[in-house]
Amino acid sequence: MADKKVVMITGASGGLGKGLALACAEQGWSVWVAARRESEGNKVAAQIEHSGGAARFVHCDAGDPHSVDTAVATILAAESRLDGLVHNATSGLSPRPGRVSELSLNDFRDHVTVSLRGSYLLARAAFEPLQSSQGALVLLSSEAGFEGKARLPAYAAVKAAQRGFARSLAREWGNCGIRVNCLAPLASTEAMEDAFRRDPEMEQRVMARHPMQRLGDSVKDIGPAVCFLLSQNSRYITGHTLMVDGGSCPVT
Repeated sequence: MADKKVVMITGASGGLGKGLALACAEQGWSVWVAARRESEGNKVAAQIEHSGGAARFVHCDAGDPHSVDTAVATILAAESRLDGLVHNATSGLSPRPGRVSELSLNDFRDHVTVSLRGSYLLARAAFEPLQSSQGALVLLSSEAGFEGKARLPAYAAVKAAQRGFARSLAREWGNCGIRVNCLAPLASTEAMEDAFRRDPEMEQRVMARHPMQRLGDSVKDIGPAVCFLLSQNSRYITGHTLMVDGGSCPVT
């Protein structure tokens, strides 16, 4: 396949990341399931392989410099290239709602470590291989990064910061041939279901304003958008945040 790519997806051992991995594999790309949970990550890779795709697990803690560098080096040693990187991993605290007065410094730091520090570490590690392949970096943001969330202040903060970081990288890396974009999804995931359980009124707030009255499917609705941003079909798009939320967010 002329457009066959090697793609690394963080946080792909479950939830939205798993859906993105499955969607990328359907394109015939070689997918690296990058996550901390080895058992779950290997299951995702095995599922892709069983369906006729190409996938492998690589351990990656997005907030740890050594882990990130080792993961990227492992992929390059095996594939000799990296065409796309999707940073989907978020703090395990993301679905836990609470007021800012209830948010501890350690919890806030965990959000920053995974989402924002992780974006920086992954970008630094992947710059040279992405430049060689004229590839693309996609950071998973959120509608929370546009409009804020009253009971998810840390999550909203880091998602907004990722957008600013992506725009800066797009300007810095444009003449290097690397495209950098964000994608802001609204999907049905374990984390979203957990958030709804913890804050029952949240589901009512989300669905009350949703034109399509459903959450997106990670493989069929969100996955194709990520594949678009990684592919040559978006060769002239950079510094952009693509909303894939069924029209839910009033701010774009």
